[in-house]
Formats: sequence, structure tokens, C-alpha cells
Amino acid sequence: MPKQKTDDLVQLIRSLTQAEKRHFRLFATRNQGAEDMLFLQLFDVLDKKGEYEEAVVLKKISALKKEQLPNLKAHLYRQLLTSLRLLSKNRSEDIALRESIDYARVLYDKGLYRPGLEILAKAKERALAGQFKAIALEIIEFEKLIEGQYITRSIEGRARELALQSAALNREIALTHQFSNLSLEMYGLYLQIGFARNREDHERVKAFFHHRLPDTAFDDLDFLGQIFYCQAHVWLYHICQEFAQCYRHAQKWVYLFDAAPAMQALHSALYLKGIHNLLSALFNSLHDRRFEAVWHQLNAFPERVDFSHNRNLEGLFLLYRHIHLINLHYLQGDYAQGVGIIPALQELLSRNPYNWDQNRILQFHYRIACLHFGNGDYGPAIDFLNKIINQKAGDYRNDIHCFARILNLIAHYELGNMDLVEHLAKSVYRFLLHIEDLQRVQRELLLFIRRVHGKPTAGLAAEFAALHEKLSAVMNDPFERRPFMYLDILSWLEAKLRGASIQHIIREKRDRRLLSRQ
Repeated sequence: MPKQKTDDLVQLIRSLTQAEKRHFRLFATRNQGAEDMLFLQLFDVLDKKGEYEEAVVLKKISALKKEQLPNLKAHLYRQLLTSLRLLSKNRSEDIALRESIDYARVLYDKGLYRPGLEILAKAKERALAGQFKAIALEIIEFEKLIEGQYITRSIEGRARELALQSAALNREIALTHQFSNLSLEMYGLYLQIGFARNREDHERVKAFFHHRLPDTAFDDLDFLGQIFYCQAHVWLYHICQEFAQCYRHAQKWVYLFDAAPAMQALHSALYLKGIHNLLSALFNSLHDRRFEAVWHQLNAFPERVDFSHNRNLEGLFLLYRHIHLINLHYLQGDYAQGVGIIPALQELLSRNPYNWDQNRILQFHYRIACLHFGNGDYGPAIDFLNKIINQKAGDYRNDIHCFARILNLIAHYELGNMDLVEHLAKSVYRFLLHIEDLQRVQRELLLFIRRVHGKPTAGLAAEFAALHEKLSAVMNDPFERRPFMYLDILSWLEAKLRGASIQHIIREKRDRRLLSRQ
């Protein structure tokens, strides 16, 4: 068994709950053959050890020969998956549906066509009710196969019914796939460029989207087709920083699930992602009260959907909850309290029990750095920014790499590390040129840092005021305001001008927003 497969086996065993381990042992001892006892002994060793060491395994299991290990590990992996599948069938509708198809296949192979058709009819009804259209189509194709061999008096009408069902499902599935593909492609585009950087990016993203957009009305789509329609549009408007439209489609996404409560349990990950995107749109639009209301809806998610046996859903919930807990502290300007959540989050990231990808971890490091910066903890902010800077920039999230370097430069300036500032300014400038991301905000900020380098603090008020005036004008340009999505540079400048903390400035702005919306 290759090393990667061995690692997969160990990781699978580590992920098991006590209930799942108990079920596996009962499942494994249903037979008492020598091979079965060996794979159960191997399971016990790996479960107790928590890692794979060949010498330890061979010592613990005296009846095991070294040449048997590859096959035994593969056998154990298959048995674990079989056990988990049996345990999951009552909690996962699609697993239960596929089991019904398997039962029907067994009956078909026995020549027992009528009972096989009865099982398929019930499974098809459940599949259609749960919007598992691909499974429903598979069932219909199986029904057609059986009907072609099991002649009944109603075969003519039955054949017509199945043909129409098959054609209708094929059309619906094709449309749903077109929108799910478009949504995935838009996500891939976001990973490449982040928010649109300029007019050229903006036009390219819009052209990319509309060229692939199916010519289909929203009301002509099935439930999942409508969800993916909303998701694709959310990505479009998120990238283009059109957050009112982003909010509208995210809200529609959540409304679809609120109007169909049964779908919340059947397609929980999509429902949770809809709430996440709604919160993101509200955060980017600075809608404090609405954000707080939906934040409570997110926290109530475990009460509406039981994910105690679904590690993936648990991981998604905790991922989104941490993202928006940080966003809540940003909105409220409560960086001091926000810093308090960092140790637990850092411990979770280091263990990474939910296998969050590098993109997610990268974003958390940047968000944590911003919390520290907003709280005036420039040293810890630099530590987290260096985790990003020292990681080789790949072909995704150059935007995070870009603004991590800029925030790092500002943090060193705040610490008075002037020997480093000039060097870092040149390094950042070269990096921005390399990734073609030198917008007016970045250029003005770099010029400012170089101008004030080495000047006495007493004479800098005019420089800060001039930069604030320039950047305030830039913020109204829809094709130049992107940097403000990553760095609240204006609040930093206002804090410097007034001798106040960034937290104080952000709280004042929040109070003014709330008053204006009363």
C-alpha cells in the first residue's frame, strides 16, 4: 500500500467518533475468520497509536507477516468505508437511495422483476422529492431496462411515461449543471484575481460571466438550478464589488431554503453557504444591523440542522462562524475583544481537523493580522503577515499576498523600524509590478512611506492630511476602491491625524452609520 494510501487510512481512523469505532468493531466481528481478526487487530493498533509505524505493527501482531501488510491495510480501509456507509444510510438520503438501487439490482439479477420495480418506484419518488435528480434519472434508466424484459398489460403507457420522465429530467439536470459549472468557474476566477482590480478586470469578468450564462429564466429552473443561479450571480457581483446586487442574490438564495424547510436538511452545505454569502455581502455593504440579525441566524444553524454525525458540515459551520465573528469585531471596531479569540483559532488552524485548504488558512492569517494591527499589536501582526509573505505566492490569492506586504510595511513603520521600511517599500513595489497590481492607492501609499521616511514625527501631520485627502477622493472611484476592501487605510490615517486609536475611529463611523439608518 503506497504511503499516501497509508496516510489516508490513518487519517480516516483519526476522524472516527467513539460511536463509529464501536459500530466498526461490531461490524468487524460479525465473522470470525483469521483475516478478519487480523484487520481488526491492525485497526486497534492504529487507533491506539494514532500513527503508522511498521515495526510497531509487526511487533504487536505476531501472526502478521510483513508481505501481508499492504493487502491487510487495503482490506481494513475498505471495511471501514463499508461500516461507515452502513452507519450513514439513515442520516444521508442519497446513500439510502443508492442502497435501494442496489437492492433492486440484486432482485433483477435473480429475475425478480416486479419487487425490483416496486423498490425503484418508491426510491424514485424520494429522489424527486429531495431534488436528487441525477439519482432519479439513474432509477428511471434502470426501470426502462426492466420494463423492456418484464411485459405487463400497461407497457405501452408505461413506456411513454418513462420516456417523458427521462427527457424532462435530462433537461433539468443539464440546466442545473450549466449553472453549477458557471458558479465553479466564477470561484476559480476569484481565486486568481480576488476583487476586480480595474476597469479591464471588471469588463473581463462581466464578459466571462455573460458568455457562459445559459439563456434560461430563473422560474424555469428546479430548486437546485435556482440555488446555483444565485450562487453564480453572487460570485459575479462579489468580484465586481457590486454588493447591493450581491446581497439581493444571496438573500434570494437563503429565502429559497427558508421557503422549503425540508431542503435545509437534505442540502445543508448549500444552505449554510447561502447564509455565509449573505453575511459577506452585508459586511461588505456595512449593514451592521442586518449583519447582526443574520449572524444570529448562522449561530442558530445547529438547532435547525443536526450535523453531529457530519464532520464536513461541522467544519463548514465552524469555518464560517470564525470568519464572521472576526467580521463582527471589524464592524464594531472591537479589536481588543477580537484579539481574544485568536489563541483558540490559532490552535484550531494548527490542528486543522477539518482539512481546511491553504486558501482558507491564508485568509485567516491575514484576518488575524488585521485584528492585531487594529488593536495596535504591530509585532504579532507582523508575525502572522510573515506566514503569508514567506509562503511562495502561487497562482491564487495574489491579492492577499499583495496587501499582506503593504500591511507589513505599515506595521514596521508604526514600530519605527526605519532601517527596514525603505528596503520593504522597494520590495513591495517590485512585487506589485510583478503581479501587475499597482493601483493608485498602493502607489500613493508607497510614495507617502518613502516621503516621510526619516522625518521627525512633529512635521508629519500635513503629510497624513494630504494622503487622506487623496485617498478619500480615490475611494469614490469604483475601479480604484478595491484596496479599501482589504485595508481600512482611511481609518488608520484619521487615527494618526487625531491621535486616537483605530478602534475609536471605527466605532465613531459605526455610530454615524446606525444613526443615518434609523
